[in-house]
Amino acid sequence: MKPLPETLSGVLAAQFGVVTREQLLRHGVSKEAIRWNAGRSWRVILPCTYVTNEVHASEKQRRMGALLFAGPLSALAGMTAASVHGLKNADQRGRVHVVVPGSQASRRRGYTNIRRSLLDDAGVVVRDGMRVSSVARACVDAAIEERRASNRTALLVEAVQRDLTTVDQLAEWCYRLRPCDVAKVLPALETAALGVWSVPEAEVLDLMGTSLVLPEVMTNPHLVDANGRKLITPDLWLDDVAMAVMVHSKEYHANGEQFVDTIDRDGELVAAGVVVLGVTPTGVRRNPRGTLQRIEAAYAAAHRRERPAVVAQPQAA
Repeated sequence: MKPLPETLSGVLAAQFGVVTREQLLRHGVSKEAIRWNAGRSWRVILPCTYVTNEVHASEKQRRMGALLFAGPLSALAGMTAASVHGLKNADQRGRVHVVVPGSQASRRRGYTNIRRSLLDDAGVVVRDGMRVSSVARACVDAAIEERRASNRTALLVEAVQRDLTTVDQLAEWCYRLRPCDVAKVLPALETAALGVWSVPEAEVLDLMGTSLVLPEVMTNPHLVDANGRKLITPDLWLDDVAMAVMVHSKEYHANGEQFVDTIDRDGELVAAGVVVLGVTPTGVRRNPRGTLQRIEAAYAAAHRRERPAVVAQPQAA
């Protein structure tokens, strides 16, 4: 293999060893040299798009290749952008999603989904030399791609609770969509706006909302005890009787240390006089009626004792 021109070194460094045919020709690489290297020394990852320094393309190289193939005004989008922003609930399923201006065409090539859009995203950022959609747009576009409502909710709830974006920013992108797409995303947005920290919490909150006995539920309020000491934040809170409903999911308690930490945290509330009831997502889904009856029974018992001097403030306060 003949060494590439020195003038290409900066381009290759900035693009993680990914280069297009047009760039190669512009820097004096002949068509014959491109044909000879393609499939030998270089990997062809998209039409006229090559990785020159690796046997197998890395995820970063695949993303860069998708942007180069889509054009200079493209940006990583949807699940791909959400993943770049660090969202754990973003499932790319092996594809790279890219958005391009409305003057271009939507198309699929290899591992890349390219979607045209007439909507301008003023929040596009550059990360690692790659243009990436704003968090709000990425989450909303990713939610549209999701088939399961629970996955859409998990994505938006995570983005809000980790302070990567706000409910208002998500809402703005929702309301810029077509009505059919808004209908898919709006329930997830409404759940994120409730202040819950997970999909299981939202499910328990919905279940408690069907009760004819329970009062309005607070989500993740700030608590202080009679001495002004800050307590842990309960998942769901019934303020009139100082009762906490804690949603213990298997995902969170994947190891023993997390389980011990949860027991200690629940114990802190109990020591402050709070009635604490633990529920699991599995129990809610398998036996919702029985779970609600347990919550109502604990609430009735809490009514029979003197309420401790625990003060709760809404999450936004």
